[in-house]
Amino acid sequence: MDEYKIKALSEFKWQVEKNETAGMRVPGIIFSDRDLLEHAKVENTISQVTNVATLPGIIKASYAMPDIHFGYGFPIGGVAAFDPDKGGIISPGGVGFDISCGVRALRSDFELDDIKGSIEDMISFISSSVPRGLGGKGSINLSKKDMGKLLSGGVDWAVKNGYGFDEDKKFIEDGGRIKEAEPGYVSETAFKRGKGQLGSLGSGNHFLEFQVVDEIYEGRAADTFGLFKDQIIIMLHSGSRGLGHQVCSDYIKVMQKASEKYRIKVPDRQLASAPLISPEGRRYYGAMACAANYAMANRQCLSYVVRQAMESYMGSSAEKLGLFTIYDISHNIARWEEHDLGDGIRKVCVHRKGATRAFGPGREEVPDEYRHIGQPVIIPGDMGTYSFILAGTDTAMKESFGSSCHGAGRIMSRSRAKRTINGYQLKHNLKNQKGIIVIADSMLALAEEAPQAYKNINTIVEISSGAGLSKKVARLRPLGVIKG
Repeated sequence: MDEYKIKALSEFKWQVEKNETAGMRVPGIIFSDRDLLEHAKVENTISQVTNVATLPGIIKASYAMPDIHFGYGFPIGGVAAFDPDKGGIISPGGVGFDISCGVRALRSDFELDDIKGSIEDMISFISSSVPRGLGGKGSINLSKKDMGKLLSGGVDWAVKNGYGFDEDKKFIEDGGRIKEAEPGYVSETAFKRGKGQLGSLGSGNHFLEFQVVDEIYEGRAADTFGLFKDQIIIMLHSGSRGLGHQVCSDYIKVMQKASEKYRIKVPDRQLASAPLISPEGRRYYGAMACAANYAMANRQCLSYVVRQAMESYMGSSAEKLGLFTIYDISHNIARWEEHDLGDGIRKVCVHRKGATRAFGPGREEVPDEYRHIGQPVIIPGDMGTYSFILAGTDTAMKESFGSSCHGAGRIMSRSRAKRTINGYQLKHNLKNQKGIIVIADSMLALAEEAPQAYKNINTIVEISSGAGLSKKVARLRPLGVIKG
């Protein structure tokens, strides 16, 4: 659908009118300012918002977060909830290829002054311990039997095998394990792709970043999350690696046949779907849950690698250094959740693709320690600018199924970035103009992730905050980045 009727509901909230002739079952809701909305029109991303609105069983609206950009099937930054009692579907295009790609933030007890003269040396030392790169090997090689246990157990498996603290599980969404995982629904090819990659960073926009708390916006929430001014934070961004990509590839084929079988008409083949309660829908959910468990365990094992390296470099234990998990969130996932739909609380399947869960105060999914504040919402920046920690809100629960943005969002394609940006010059400029140390194996890959390839993270966060989807707690400034 190339023409849209869009009206402003507020400064940062826009409605795409429901067009029943085009098959829309619900309206589109886009959280944006006027400038970013115009970019979404030019990029044709709004077509993806309206396409999602045609899917069976969708409820309330097809949502787009401020960092929306063009994706596979669903827009990146897309959120949609489906009711199984109304024929609701599940779609790999609503989750993405890097299943449970996400971010973990580790706090520390030391400050910028403690490492000011040795940042470059420290980051270089840590980088030698972190497996990374396209198709790169992980720090842990698993047998098929262990892989099965990992896919079922997630972070439980990692902690039981010595990779981190039992306390970590409290501060990971779902406790680090989606219980519906069914390893039997994961292909042999996916098993093979994942068995040698656990504990690795990957490539693309994945990173390990050392940051300093630059600004505190909300003291009570910052204290609750264990944040203070000039504190060093370590942020990890990684996902399910080759296993998740293979699960998605496998089930896109399954869903294309299922769409025909169940007579689900979609305006874009990339939205191929199956009913949530169908055998195909259940199989995909079980396999996706396995990939999510792998991704959360991957970040757990990466955290272990980083803690070990920091212990060696700082000459002290991870406990004494205060290297504890603030929170771990997933960006690409579908989850069964209970939501108040106005006529009662129902269990629905919420797809978040390039979006962050932002549950407000009082939700039982939020750890006890944070429940009076709301869930931490971790928004990474673009390597050259700030990252943010926010908190979920009651407004998000009502407005977006408890969802917020997940990052800056691309504004330039990877191919264009490689054509127009010199990776060597970028690395030089980040160090000499901003004091940011960058370690990357590929200058072409670095160019793809240049700050100018992304939207302004400050604008994205202001929109999310202004729309009430999350509230600002702290701003983090990058000191050094290890790129995949």
